Amino acid sequence: MDRLLRLLKGPLSLARPGVKRSSAPAGLGWAPLDRSHDGMALLNQAGEITDINPRALELLHCALPALAGLDFWEAVPEDVVDQHQGATLQALAASAQHAFVAHHKFEDSWVRYTFRRRATGFAVNLRDVGSTQGLLRQLDDSERYNQLVFEANPTPMWIFDHASLRILAANLAAVEFYGIPHKTFLTLGMGALFPGEGEGAAFARSLLSGRRGHGPAGTDLRLCQQQKQDGQRLLVELACGHMRWGGHQAVLVSLADVSQRHAADAELRRVNEELAQALAAQAIELKNAHRDLAAFTQAVSHDVQGRLHTANGFAKLLAEKYSVVLEGPGLHYLSRIQASIRQLASLVDDLRLLVQLPPVTGTPEKLDLVPLCQALFSDLRRRDPERVVTVEMADSLWLVGDRRLLKTALGCLLENAWKFTSKKADAWIKVGLSAGPKAGELVLTVSDNGAGFDPAYIDRLFTAFARLHSSADFPGNGLGLAIVRQVAVRHGGQVTAHSAGRAGATFSLLLPPPPPAGG
Repeated sequence: MDRLLRLLKGPLSLARPGVKRSSAPAGLGWAPLDRSHDGMALLNQAGEITDINPRALELLHCALPALAGLDFWEAVPEDVVDQHQGATLQALAASAQHAFVAHHKFEDSWVRYTFRRRATGFAVNLRDVGSTQGLLRQLDDSERYNQLVFEANPTPMWIFDHASLRILAANLAAVEFYGIPHKTFLTLGMGALFPGEGEGAAFARSLLSGRRGHGPAGTDLRLCQQQKQDGQRLLVELACGHMRWGGHQAVLVSLADVSQRHAADAELRRVNEELAQALAAQAIELKNAHRDLAAFTQAVSHDVQGRLHTANGFAKLLAEKYSVVLEGPGLHYLSRIQASIRQLASLVDDLRLLVQLPPVTGTPEKLDLVPLCQALFSDLRRRDPERVVTVEMADSLWLVGDRRLLKTALGCLLENAWKFTSKKADAWIKVGLSAGPKAGELVLTVSDNGAGFDPAYIDRLFTAFARLHSSADFPGNGLGLAIVRQVAVRHGGQVTAHSAGRAGATFSLLLPPPPPAGG
C-alpha cells in the first residue's frame, strides 16, 4: 500500500536498485489481450507490467528483451515520460481513469494512452490515432487559414454570436472603418454598431428568425445604417451568412459602404426626373407645334386652293371667250398661267399631305399591293395616254401594313418612275417584294430604266423640295420622295435608293415584321 501511495503521489524512480520484479513472462498472463486490435497492458498496484499484448509492444517500439515485472514507464519513450508521467500519476490519485495523446517523435506516430483503475492494479489501453491527429491538424490548418483570410480581407467584416449578440471577432478593415480599437470591439454587442437604440437587436431578430428550425441559409443582403465611433452615420449594405466560429453558432457580417453610390443614385434619379419633365414639356410643345402647323397648313392650303381655283376659272374664261382677240403670244402666256396654277395646286396638295401624313393607327392589315399598283398605273396612263411603258409585277405582293400610307408611298414611287422614264422609247417599271436581311422583314422595290440620279447627291434625295434634275426636263415639286421616307418611318422602317451611272434607279422600302397579335 505504501508503494502505491508513492506511485500516485509523485513520479516513479524508474529502474531503482532493490525493486523486486516478477518472473512471469509478458503476454502469457491473459489470453484475451492477444486478440485485441488495441495495445493492452496490465499493471499491478505498484505500476509493474504483469501482462502485455504484441500490439502494445508494437506501439511502444520497446527494444527491451522482457517486460514482465518492469515498471510501465520504463517501456515508454523518454519524451513521453517527461511530458505525461507526473500529470498521469496526479490524475489517477483523484480519478479512476486518465487519458492523453502523445507524439512518439522518433517513429513520428501518435498514440492515445488510457489508464483505468482495476481491482488488482491498472489496465492501460494504447491506440494508434495518427489518422485522427492528421485530420485534426488539417482542421487546425483550415481554421488558421480561414482566420488569416478573415483578418487580411480588405472588406470590413465582423462576427457575432447567435444567442448573446456579442461580437466574437472583427478584422482590421472593420476596426479601421468603425474607428474602434480591436480590444474594445470584442467587448461590444452588435447593437453598438447601429445608430438607434434597439435597431441592432431588431436587425438580429429579423435575420435569425428564418434560421430557427432550419438548416444553413444563404447569404442575406440588408441595407441599413451603421455608426462609427465618432458618431458619423453611413448607409451600408450588410451581407450576412450563418456559420460556426470558435464553437459558437454565429453570423459573419461583411460590409460595403454604399453612401456615395446611394448619393449618386439619388442624384441620377433627380436628373432623370428633371429630364423626364423636360422631355414631357418638349413633347407638349412639339404636339402643340404640330397642331399649329397642321392648322396653319390647313388654313393656308384652303385659302390658296380657293385663290388658285378662282384664278384658274378666270384663265379658263379668258381662253374660252377672248381667244379670238388674243394674239399668239397672249394665248401662250395664258397657257403658261394655267400650267403654273396647276403646278401650284399640286404643290399645295403634296405639302398638305406631307405635313398631315397620318400615323399608323390600329392593327396593320394584310393586303395585296398588286390591285393598288394596277389602279395607280391606270390613272397614270389616263393622264398620259400616248406613253407606252412596260410594267413587270408578280401576280401577288402580300405584306402587312397601313393601306392608306402604303398607297400614298406607292403613288409617289410609281409617279416618280413614270416621270423619269418619259424620255425612254422602251421604258419599263418593275415592282417587286423580297425578304429583308432580318427574319420577318420585307423589302418593297420599285425599279425603272429612266434618267437615274448622281449617287454623290443621294443624301439630298429624300429631303423636301430637293431636286436633282432641272424642272424644265422633269417637272415636279420635290416632295414625293420625302413623303415616301415619312411612310417608311411611320412603319418603323427605312427607304434607300440606288442608281448606276444614271442608268435607271431602284427605290427600296424596308418594312419590319408586323407586331405580334395583341402586342
